[in-house]
Amino acid sequence: MEACGICGTDIHIFDGTANSNPPVILGHEYVGVVSEVGSSVSRFQKGDRVVVDPNVNCGHCYYCRRGMVHFCENLTALGVNLDGGFAEYSIVPETQVFRMPDNIPLDWGAFVEPLSCVVHGVDLANIKTGDTVVILGAGAIGLMMIELISGSGAGLVIIAEPSKERREIASMFSADIIINPTDEDVRDITLKNTYDGADIVIECAGTPETSRLSFDLVRRGGKIIFFGVCDKNVDISIKPQEIYYNELSINGSFINPHTFSRAIEILSLEKIDLNKFNIMRFPLDELLKAFDHHKERKATKTMLIPKT
Repeated sequence: MEACGICGTDIHIFDGTANSNPPVILGHEYVGVVSEVGSSVSRFQKGDRVVVDPNVNCGHCYYCRRGMVHFCENLTALGVNLDGGFAEYSIVPETQVFRMPDNIPLDWGAFVEPLSCVVHGVDLANIKTGDTVVILGAGAIGLMMIELISGSGAGLVIIAEPSKERREIASMFSADIIINPTDEDVRDITLKNTYDGADIVIECAGTPETSRLSFDLVRRGGKIIFFGVCDKNVDISIKPQEIYYNELSINGSFINPHTFSRAIEILSLEKIDLNKFNIMRFPLDELLKAFDHHKERKATKTMLIPKT
């Protein structure tokens, strides 16, 4: 193991608000170097730099046979159901391993899994040239969204983020309008800069407040992508006529079906500049401190480096 990113899902599992199979070693955003291979492994050898897709599908259930592997009825995930990356070593099925290009710093491989999820979210958004897009939340996910969406031809990109540090980082990317929702009215600013709201709203914060706000920002006939992960017990209030009358399209964006290789390619081609991210690294024995750091939103990304 070389690096493992901390994700909001890890925090939800640790707090008991997301499903898992304890006792299990958490961590699903990880990268490392092959130290040993099994007798049947043919594609990798000792010393290879590799990144891990944690989501293991069965390949034979109803959804897998329809190509919807992320809905696999037997889906298991390293770091959720099986031991994952918050460790010095991890045993990984060969099917889940991808080779890392030499031009990518090894610890940046911890961004491949979340980036592959972002790629899926952008695919679902189906952004058309000139579309106005609002992104709620400028953590690592929101910042990667900005880069990919700008490259997809979006016209106006608006981002709302309460953290001053994260807004400052967002200003170095391709966002056109950056809003501090603590002091400014997100809906008012969005409506002043659009005809009737955004074409697409992407919720990346995973809170009930931003989930509900999404409906107030989108135009009639627009689309909402729920990317952020709320507590599983959270409810928000929606009137069915609000969806019917405005003919809204609402999508969840769940994990990373068939997008892992594309995420590696995006990093290899330097389409996202991770040098601008505020990355904090902790040794493995400071896991709880790293969790607290992540909760306090003190960095764009918090990760564990087992060898430090």
